[in-house]
Order: sequence, then C-alpha cells, then structure tokens
Amino acid sequence: MSVFDNSKKGRKGVKLPRLDVDTKIEFSNKLLRENKAELPELSELDVVRHFTRLSSKNFSIDKNFYPLGSCTMKYNPKIEEKVASLESFNTVHPHLILNDLSEDIQGSLEIISKSEELFCEMTGMDAFTLTPQAGAHGEMTGIMLIHAYHQNKGNKKRYVIVPDSSHGTNPATASMVGYEVITIKSDKSGDMNINEFKEKMSDEVAAVMLTVPNTLGIFNPNIKEICDIAHSYDALMYYDGANLNAILGVVRPGDIGFDVTHLNLHKTFATPHGGGGPGSGPVGVKEFLKPFLPNLQVEKKDGKYGFKKVSEQSIGRISPFFGNYMVTLRALVYILILGKEGLMNVSKKAVLNANYIRVKLKEYYDMPYDMPCMHECVLSAASLLKEHKVRALDIAKYLLDFGLHAPTIYFPLIVKEAIMIEPTETENKEDIDYFCKKMVDAVTLAKQNPKVFHDLPKTLPVSRPDETKAARELDICQC
Repeated sequence: MSVFDNSKKGRKGVKLPRLDVDTKIEFSNKLLRENKAELPELSELDVVRHFTRLSSKNFSIDKNFYPLGSCTMKYNPKIEEKVASLESFNTVHPHLILNDLSEDIQGSLEIISKSEELFCEMTGMDAFTLTPQAGAHGEMTGIMLIHAYHQNKGNKKRYVIVPDSSHGTNPATASMVGYEVITIKSDKSGDMNINEFKEKMSDEVAAVMLTVPNTLGIFNPNIKEICDIAHSYDALMYYDGANLNAILGVVRPGDIGFDVTHLNLHKTFATPHGGGGPGSGPVGVKEFLKPFLPNLQVEKKDGKYGFKKVSEQSIGRISPFFGNYMVTLRALVYILILGKEGLMNVSKKAVLNANYIRVKLKEYYDMPYDMPCMHECVLSAASLLKEHKVRALDIAKYLLDFGLHAPTIYFPLIVKEAIMIEPTETENKEDIDYFCKKMVDAVTLAKQNPKVFHDLPKTLPVSRPDETKAARELDICQC
C-alpha cells in the first residue's frame, strides 16, 4: 500500500507560512507543469507509520544475520555515522575541488591523503586513487591503467586471463576495456589450474585477474609462482579486492606480486552496503604505474595539502571529485579505531567463523572442496536435489521465515546447487549456532516433507515471486 492509498482529502501534516512572494509571476519555461501536483494528503503520524512499517519489512544487518557469500555484509559501527554527520564534513561542497580552493578544505584533503597512505600500508601498494565510485568501477580503472602501461611501452596485448571461479565483473571489465578473455578452469582443489595457466600464458596476455582467496574461500598456494610466470611475459597481476577481508593485516597483495588492486570499502571496511550503494572502489598501484593514475591527486607541500600536478600519461578523470568521499571518511574512522591489531583480528575472526560453519554443516550438505577455508565456505545442495527434490533456492527461502537472510546461492557457477556462506567477523557464536541449527533443520525437513518447501516463505509479504520476471521487469513502486 502506498502513501497515496492512505490519502484523505483535507488531512494535513504541516501548516506552511503565508507566501511572501508574488504568485502571479509568469514563467517562460515550457517544461514547468501546467497542472497542480497531485500530492497525498496525510497527517505526520500517517507518514511516520507508513514508512516505519515499510522499514520493518526490510532485512538489514542491524537486525538480521546477513551471510551473503563473497559480499561481506558486515555490521557498520555507528561511530562512523556520527563522524560522517559532523557539519564540518557533510557541508563541504564538492565544487571546492573543481575550483582548486584547497585552502578551504585542508581537513578533507588530509582525510584523502591519510586514507591513501593507510591503504598503501595495508596492501603493499605504492600509490592509491580514491576516485572510483564502486568495486566494478575500480576494476575498470585498474584495467585501464594496465592498458595505458602496455600502450606506453608499445606492447601488443590482446588477452586478460581469469579463472572460472572469478566474479562476473572480472571478465566483463576486461571486455569493456577492449581485451579478449581467456578463462582457466579450476582444478580438483578449487584453485586455478596452474598447468592450463602455463599453457595459455603468452606474450599477448596483458593481465591476470585473481581474487585471493577465491570465491570458494580458498587461498591459492601457487599464487607467487603465478605472479612470477605472468611477469616473465610482462603481463601484470590484478588483485580483485572483494575478498580482502580474509587476509586484512595478515597478507599484503603487493608483497605477493600483484601490481594493481582495488578495494571495496563497503565490504572490507564496514561502510554502508546494499540497496545499490553507496560503494567505493579505491585502486592501488605499484611505483611504475603511478604516472598513469587518474588526474585528481593530493600532495602535501610546505605543511599544506594541495592538488598534485598530474603526469601527461594519466588516464584522465574517471569520475567527478574524489569518488564517494563520505564513504572514504567512514572507512578511515573504522581503520583508526581498530588499529593494526584490530584489523588483523578482523581477518582471524572472519576465517574462524567461516570454518566453524563449515565443520558444523559438513555432515548435512555436500562439501565440494572439503578443506579448511578462509572467510567463506561453499556448500552444495546437489544431493538434496537428487534425493528429495529440494534445491539451494528452497533452502534459501526456508531461512527467510526464521529472520535469517539467505546466503548467496548458485555462485560460484562451478559448484552445482551452491550455497555460499560468509559470516564475517561481526557475528557472535550464538547467532552462528542459530543459523547452523536452521540449516540442519532444513535438511531434516527436506527428508521428511520436501513438498512443503514449495510454499516457503510463509511469514513474509511476498512468498515466491517469478524471479526471472522480477529481474527483467523490476517494479520498485509496489509497496
């Protein structure tokens, strides 16, 4: 039901003061509406209750366990929101950057500079740009930097290598920048098959895009060898930072051999996530790639922050201003509060929680790769489907009735009936135990009464929508 459905003629929520301007002014703009806007007539209480009811129907990390594999839906500490709401930050106009009024935004420029410095320290990179506005945008920026590097050297490169377990944005990004994609299959251990990789590697390969650990939650033991092989062909190594939460403060991509990396601030560093944004995808590079960075950079001279003169080799401006600056601010608060030991503890607890779930559920679900995992574990409902006609989708719908958001399902694509679970470090043992119990209860129910799953969930406003139609004909106005 929308606010228009609740409208009652003559009802008011606010009394506006008398107009103190001439209402008979004639406008020449033909785009102005000719008829009076048909707005709902409601009291303040009507409006508050309407939107409060809507908000209570939403799943959120503040009130529900949100175990989305490969998405790192962690709790956002409220101190970040408190700092971001300070007037000295949220009233800064972005055009102060365009007009080079650096004298008026020293604090903001210090935040940008400090963030870049800390991201370099945590990843082993030599420089960062904060301008990309999402992870996928960061990926594109990174591959553009690699493309600029090869063009500058006169290298004739055609291909980008990705594993078959990669995030879908990896091959899409490479293609958008103009490369052809070579996909390498995973071996029985879930790692990119290194023998096939050696066969496909050539002087025409521009880059290798890897997520470490990968989307199966597995850390590739051959990663250093892969980096060395790629570099021997003057191909660059691109680190997809989506899974950095697993190794934060413990392993630095730059130390392994990666040349470029993007970070997902809305994942690893607990800034707002979901609902389409806001995102942020800073990109870090090694020293030899610094000349190609986007043309909006900060430097400190004589005790003051200003804008750096950019190299002629720069790929140019990839977004206005400094990306989602307030997301960067939130991430910086998160980093400074936790400190080095705290950040290392994030990864250790995330890995511990994921392995706890893996061990608790391995007797009930198929385990395609039965080995210790990193930040996430991947189960399979393949046997449940074969023996009881209950799919991963059915398990996901079952969980919704118990206040649990469904894990990621059907990804990675190389696992049939995949159920991908990432608890993050923020969940306590009691909540994880509750989740595991419901996962086990689902298996028990599947064996006793599999048909009941077809009508689940039963407690939510929407039960079983046509998922294909919902994706293709999205209607967000039906409340």
